[in-house]
Amino acid sequence: ITLCGEESFGTGSNHIREKDGLWAVLFWLNLIAARRQSVAEIVQDHWREYGRDYFTRHDYEAIDLASAQQMIARLRGKFAELPGQVFGGLKLTAADDFEYVDPVDKSVSSQQGIRLYFEGGGRVIFRLSGTGTEGATLRVYIDCHMQGPQALDQETQLALAPLIAAAGQIAKIKSHTGRDKPSVIT
Repeated sequence: ITLCGEESFGTGSNHIREKDGLWAVLFWLNLIAARRQSVAEIVQDHWREYGRDYFTRHDYEAIDLASAQQMIARLRGKFAELPGQVFGGLKLTAADDFEYVDPVDKSVSSQQGIRLYFEGGGRVIFRLSGTGTEGATLRVYIDCHMQGPQALDQETQLALAPLIAAAGQIAKIKSHTGRDKPSVIT
């Protein structure tokens, strides 16, 4: 039995081409009615009990493809030496290249993103995308789970600032992109 239709909790039929999120909306309406609280109150309660996950993506668009590829190759070559090093007060614990193995046909998609893991649960992923109209796009995914009252109400970029700085230092983003800041922050 398929309850949600597809991974984004849409109804999943062909009445609409894109994800509609109807099941997610119904879930939240039910939760609000049952708890008699606002979304903000529900989320704050959840964060107090389980902690908060912060996530951001920094895109550097239309950068020089050769320089971006050189940066990625340099990072891949440093996998063995990066763990144990400290960047901006954060100790790097592991570095690898993500690969996906399809559970159905067992096909392997390798080199899907360089992953860096930090003590305390932080993670940074570097991925090149060639889908832009010119050059390459470097996508830097940054996330961390935080607990405690000081972690609940921070602005995302501020909460992740140490990881953002470490990512820039490790990958030498400025020297490879010529940019002081990303084109897009989400």
